[in-house]
Amino acid sequence: MTHNGTVDPSRSGWRHSLAVYCDRRVLLILPLGFSSGLPYLLTFTSLSAWLATAGVRRAAIGAFALVAVPYTFKFAWSPLIDRLPPPLPLGRRRGWGITIQAALVAALLALGSCDPEHNLAAMAALALVVAFLSASQDIAIDAYRVEILPLELQGPGAGMIETGYRIAMLVSGAGTLVIAARAGWFVAYATMAALQATCMFVLLFSPEPAVSVEAARLAGTHAQRSVTQWFSKAVAGPFVDFMRRPIWPLILLFVFGYKLGEGMAAIMATPLYVSLGFSLDQIAAVSKLVGFFGTVAGALLGGIVTVRFGILRSLLLCGVLQLAGNLFYVLQSVEGHRVAYLALCVTAEQLTSAMASAALVAYLSSLCSPAFTATQYALLSSLATVGRTVVASSSGLLAEKLGWVNFFLITSVVTVPALLLLIWMTRRDVTRSSDKTPELALTKG
Repeated sequence: MTHNGTVDPSRSGWRHSLAVYCDRRVLLILPLGFSSGLPYLLTFTSLSAWLATAGVRRAAIGAFALVAVPYTFKFAWSPLIDRLPPPLPLGRRRGWGITIQAALVAALLALGSCDPEHNLAAMAALALVVAFLSASQDIAIDAYRVEILPLELQGPGAGMIETGYRIAMLVSGAGTLVIAARAGWFVAYATMAALQATCMFVLLFSPEPAVSVEAARLAGTHAQRSVTQWFSKAVAGPFVDFMRRPIWPLILLFVFGYKLGEGMAAIMATPLYVSLGFSLDQIAAVSKLVGFFGTVAGALLGGIVTVRFGILRSLLLCGVLQLAGNLFYVLQSVEGHRVAYLALCVTAEQLTSAMASAALVAYLSSLCSPAFTATQYALLSSLATVGRTVVASSSGLLAEKLGWVNFFLITSVVTVPALLLLIWMTRRDVTRSSDKTPELALTKG
């Protein structure tokens, strides 16, 4: 309330932005994010811990990292999930989602029943199957989320999917280790499979997104066309459709560069902490516990910001905050071995990075056409991930040559071109549209 008894519009706006998390469609995304994130560490750090305790050689454990390849190339088979009818007649999105989840439960049980000492090759094959099914589940869930939520709820939906994903990673990471220490690895993986099965019921009793006119036309006519024609439409169609948007090459450049600095900094964070004398226990306690809550808070706050300011302005605001978050690494480098600064650095970086991630997910979601949701989102999200991975691979060399302070300053500067490009795109869009939500004109072309 203001001094004259009227309602403060700014407070009312923020209250409305926060209230969107009570929307049933947004709440539904939380368990779907949990389902999406649960299998990831079961083929990564949790599996590595299992192999290590079984006495598997470090070289073999390192080779298991290759099972993560499906996450990078999931766009390759996303057109099949977009266009082919699902095995279960539950709708295009739920049918594929539940089918994949059922197969994922079976694969997790099979992986958990293996013995690393005698079935290492079988474990590698099953881990690859789990990763493939997990990546396929991501395709189906992302498409479901984009289609079930209107544009104004994509930001909160992004916050919820990230929150559910992070909670699942905590459960499948720390939770799996705790269970394995007390009851064995099969029980640990069987428990994760049971949680994954529970998530099937969430999707089973959820509404099926409405099918767009274009998607229905493509699905209804593919049987009358030759396989070659259908394949051409399914694979080339999403690219052709995306390239109808104005300035699409600049949009791709922006997506590629938005998280580059954050990716470069994140991969060198732990080496920084170790070089400053922090013990592994200190790093784990602060980065995992404090970082977890910072990430969840940032994801939810990022969703609120997108509702309050719109997608493009939120991208800019969260991008600037993400840039500032990297500067806390500089502060840590200067201050040295001080736990309080470690907690501050981790909190600031995780909070701002999660806010930027939520805004970026909302933006990528808004770029997808209803007829090609699964394929276009898989392509765009892979582009963002590949950009971070390719550039981040040179982080160690840069840190060695430049020193910690200069390196982390560069990780902040490297994001500036993407932010300047975003400013130009936003101004261009505002001048070309009289709509109060200018991002619509840019994303839909």
